[in-house]
Amino acid sequence: MSTQNPGRLALLVAEREITTQLRSRAFIVSTAIMLVGILAGIVIGSAVSRHSESSPAGGSGTERVAVVPATAGDLQGLPGFVAVPVADEAAARAAVQDGTVKAALLPGAAGATVRIVALDSAPATLVAVLTRAPAVELISPAAVSDTLRYLVPFGFGIVFLIVVMVFGQTIAQNTVIEKQTRVVEVLLSAVPARVLMAGKVAGGSVLALGQAAAMALVTLLALKITGQNHVISLVGAPVGWFVVFFVVGFVLFAAMFAAAASLVSRVEDTGPVVLPVTVLGLIPFYLVIFGTGSAVLMRVLSYVPFSAVMAMPVRVFLGDAAWWEPPVSLLLLVATAAGVVMLAAMVYERSVLRTGARVRLGDVLGRRAAA
Repeated sequence: MSTQNPGRLALLVAEREITTQLRSRAFIVSTAIMLVGILAGIVIGSAVSRHSESSPAGGSGTERVAVVPATAGDLQGLPGFVAVPVADEAAARAAVQDGTVKAALLPGAAGATVRIVALDSAPATLVAVLTRAPAVELISPAAVSDTLRYLVPFGFGIVFLIVVMVFGQTIAQNTVIEKQTRVVEVLLSAVPARVLMAGKVAGGSVLALGQAAAMALVTLLALKITGQNHVISLVGAPVGWFVVFFVVGFVLFAAMFAAAASLVSRVEDTGPVVLPVTVLGLIPFYLVIFGTGSAVLMRVLSYVPFSAVMAMPVRVFLGDAAWWEPPVSLLLLVATAAGVVMLAAMVYERSVLRTGARVRLGDVLGRRAAA
């Protein structure tokens, strides 16, 4: 057995895992396709949305806009709008509030600009066609649009789910292949079992974080290209918390994948042993995606370690979390991850050299396995 520092040995194992994946053409191509898909999806979606907003309904519809005498000329010659003259600003605001008009066009500060008054969201079509850049004032601004309330939780959930499943399955598959080909026996002659598992988890975590970071950067780039800076400002803090939770959550799942895979000796037997781990990832994903409308459910999910990775950043985005809640949830996740990693290391150490029939988890936990 090697007398080298365990930390250095774990880093060597992690480096081996990382370089193996980075040399894989399938990994590089699949990552590139995924990033291009994210970029294209946001750009195309934004273009379609803007086109639908700029095209009046049915091709001949119009929007009613209240104007006072000082702004009546600003709508002349603009297709898709009907000017509704009102006496003053008070009448214009009243028309907006009772739904008589879509928006009101009022004089800006010192008459230098015009100003749009709308109810709950800026009328993008009107803003775009005015020759003088308007300020926009919302009477009852919406906190978060319904679209973002769905897309942000879905984005957090799908990123975590994809990355965990891809790299978790990779860790599991590599573990079983090493057992099946008896390569693990050679590795364990130089590296203790716990260190070997730690290196695998560390290598997978670096790759997972790198891929997740690439997805986040491409998303921010796409939002910047399409002019959706308001979305970037809304998701800044939630994304920061998501990155922190993501790192700890991935270590939790990666350790479980490695331990589960060490129980079998054939690749074709991997599915059944990693299925419970997969379910632990899938159930929280669906609960978070479809549970954003329930404040009570989201609060509970944000303190359950397996779902906190997604639920707590979503609550931060929605503004439902007090300042102290993310740190407390993170501490619970860290404590759970530490306990699971120690348990997984014990399972891995006791079963990774056992070949033949599937090793029963109860036997591994109940007594020390024979070497």
